[in-house]
Amino acid sequence: MSTRTSSRAAAETAGSLRFSTINVVLLVLGLAALAAGYTLLAGGSTVAAPLLLVLGYVVLIPLGLIL
Repeated sequence: MSTRTSSRAAAETAGSLRFSTINVVLLVLGLAALAAGYTLLAGGSTVAAPLLLVLGYVVLIPLGLIL
């Protein structure tokens, strides 16, 4: 019975997500870039807003999830 319990615990551990400090930092930076981008977009910025949105959606958030 102990092998069944240990194999279940190992399966749960293998399927869980493990976020390190760098993951959290990149995700927070991505969310900050999105917030700043949408704020600038509402203010009428046509250059900085799209750059920040692309940076957040295409670079920072995926890196935060992958690394």
